[in-house]
Amino acid sequence: MTKIIAHRGASKYAPENTMPAFQLAYEMGAEGIETDVQLTKDNIPVLIHDEHVKRTTNSVGYVIDYNFSDLKHLDAGSWFSNSFTGISIMSLQEFLEWTIDKPLDLNIELKNNKTDYKNIENIVYEMVDHYNLLERTTLSTFNPKSIMRLESLNKRIDSALLTSRKRKDLVVYAKGLGANAIHIKYRLLNKSLVEHCHQEKMDLRVYTVNKFSHIMRCFSTGCDGLITDVPNKALTYRNIL
Repeated sequence: MTKIIAHRGASKYAPENTMPAFQLAYEMGAEGIETDVQLTKDNIPVLIHDEHVKRTTNSVGYVIDYNFSDLKHLDAGSWFSNSFTGISIMSLQEFLEWTIDKPLDLNIELKNNKTDYKNIENIVYEMVDHYNLLERTTLSTFNPKSIMRLESLNKRIDSALLTSRKRKDLVVYAKGLGANAIHIKYRLLNKSLVEHCHQEKMDLRVYTVNKFSHIMRCFSTGCDGLITDVPNKALTYRNIL
C-alpha cells in the first residue's frame, strides 16, 4: 500500500514545517511526515526549507548566520495567515519529542545541497538515535556526497536519494551511492522504475503530489509513498480504490 506522507506537515492548511502543520497532518491520519533540516550557527538542527529565512519568517538572513536562541524569536506563522502569528521555528529535537508516541514514519530531508553543512549527517543521526526513532526514519538528500557520508557512518538508518533529473541508470546509481530508497519528482514516475526499485529492494516515493490524477497514478503504479501538501485528500482518494 502506498503510504501518505505529509509534505512539511499539512502545508496547504498551516505554515510549513511548524507544529500546527504537523499536528494537523497527524489528526488527518497521515502515515508519515516529511520535514527539512538546516543547521544554525551553533549547530542546532532546525526545521526550515529555505537556507534564507525571508520567505517563511518576519526577518531576513541565512539560517547558518543565526544562533538558535535568536532564530526562535522569529515569527514563522504570520506569512501564511494572521491566525498563525507568533508560531516559531522548531528544532529537530522538539519535533522528535512530539513524534515519539505517534505511529508516524519520518522523512527528514537534509538541506545540504546548497549549503553543505559540516557534520549534519552525524548530528541528525545521533539525535534520531537518542529518541529511538531509527527504525521509522529515512534521511533524504539531493546531495550525492551526503548519501555516501551516511553510508560511511555504517549506521542502521535508511537513506534516500532525492532527484528531479531523469537518468537511465538511476536505480543503479542510487544504490551505488549507498541509498536504499529513491525520492523522485512526480514527472519521473513510471511503472518500470517502480518495478526496478522493488527488484533491487529499494523503496520509491514521489514528491510533491497534490492533484487527484497524480495521486491516483501513484497508487496505480504501486510506489511506496507519496509526499503531499494535502494528506486528507490523498487518504480520501486511496479509500475509493
